[in-house]
Amino acid sequence: MALPKVAIVGRPNVGKSSLFNWLAGRQIAIVDPTAGTTRDRLTAPVEIEGRYFEICDTAGLGIEDRDRLSEHIARQIEYALEQADLILFVVDVRDGVMPLDEHVADKLRRIAKPTILVANKCDTRAWDYQAGEFARLGFGEPICISTQQQRGKEQLLARVLELLPVNHEAPPEAVLKLAIVGRRNVGKSTLINTLAHEERVIVSEVAGTTRDSVDVRFEREGKVFLAIDTAGLRKRKSIQDSVEFYSLKRAQRAVRRADVVLHLFDATDAVSRVDKQLAHLIVEENKPTIFVVNKWDLVQRLIPTDRWVEHLQQTFPALDYVPIVFISAKTGKNVSGLLDLAETLHRQAGMRVATSEMNRVVQWALQRQAPPVRQNRTPRVYYATQVAVHPPIVVMMVNDKDLFDPPYLRYLLKVFREQLPHKEVPIRLILRDKKEQRRHKASERETAFAPHAGSFPADTRRAQDTDAAGGDVWRDV
Repeated sequence: MALPKVAIVGRPNVGKSSLFNWLAGRQIAIVDPTAGTTRDRLTAPVEIEGRYFEICDTAGLGIEDRDRLSEHIARQIEYALEQADLILFVVDVRDGVMPLDEHVADKLRRIAKPTILVANKCDTRAWDYQAGEFARLGFGEPICISTQQQRGKEQLLARVLELLPVNHEAPPEAVLKLAIVGRRNVGKSTLINTLAHEERVIVSEVAGTTRDSVDVRFEREGKVFLAIDTAGLRKRKSIQDSVEFYSLKRAQRAVRRADVVLHLFDATDAVSRVDKQLAHLIVEENKPTIFVVNKWDLVQRLIPTDRWVEHLQQTFPALDYVPIVFISAKTGKNVSGLLDLAETLHRQAGMRVATSEMNRVVQWALQRQAPPVRQNRTPRVYYATQVAVHPPIVVMMVNDKDLFDPPYLRYLLKVFREQLPHKEVPIRLILRDKKEQRRHKASERETAFAPHAGSFPADTRRAQDTDAAGGDVWRDV
């Protein structure tokens, strides 16, 4: 059974996104005083008393958008209203009944779907009496709430459950979460819509159309996928307002949430500084990644694929293992293959290698090329073991970790990719020597092996040349 849907509508700046976040139980939509902050449809599943439904945040009805997106925004609102089983009509009690409220009410009366009038910003009981004037809009007495003061939620949810179809079936878990990142206007939203087979997010020539990170669930061959469309990033010095700041934060969060990252490039343009910043973020988070060169249909007769592959590998030498795919999100060319490849990478990142096999590979690598002697001392490896997956983390016990220089550690990682099942995903290699083993013997906690750099304890640092090592090589100090 499809989840019953609840659409949140109203004029701009009445608190729709705040209500959406409140009901969802987490900060999803950007909340900002700037009218028109929300543009795309944002959705989130909600579970109340064993019943499941989906809420949908929409842009403000009647907004005049300076970026000439009004038509696109109106279409997204129409989609939300068409699919809704229940509508929450949000008004601002402090403003009273405004002409735009009456415009929204006229529209909702024509749709003739179950509607709950919600008077927001009733921070105290005194405001509840003021809310009575909204009854003239024709949807009965409003339910008074305050998202700021956490008032009225139970009453609102009780009314929602009363009007919604009963559904006790939880939505299926996504087999894969994909973060789609890239600088502005590389085609991220077009790719999302192509994957979802519907106009799920706004596509426009206006740079920076997407602001929130938009979760889009879609099915293919009976499997549920979750694609996260992110706001396009630009140079840090260009991020001037709070909306863009929160868009950047959500893009970073999307990468952390993802199982696999699709990093989009524009085939008609060179790699930019922003692309390099995104690659650095992906390396920091140790995420399996696909480099996706979009708009290939525009240049395929002018530029051979080999030249683009060479360009990306020279620009991102630390990510030379990342697979590269050439697509046209607009025509759909090669798009279906992205999902197969993403599933392959996710499987690779989850593979666990037996300690015996790991040590066989390490011994083979040492015999093939011994580490150079440093300070008149010979580097020695005692054993290696894989301690985690997603990402794969290998701990190698050595006599003195300072004797292993970064070039040799990169050589070991290359051997691991050649002989282990982690051929196209990041691998973390951690060196520990006898001194540190004694220091940590009291507790063999693996918290130092969390999937991102920020999880490492304060006494941990990267190898000497982090960029060259690509974030794979770590040394405890």
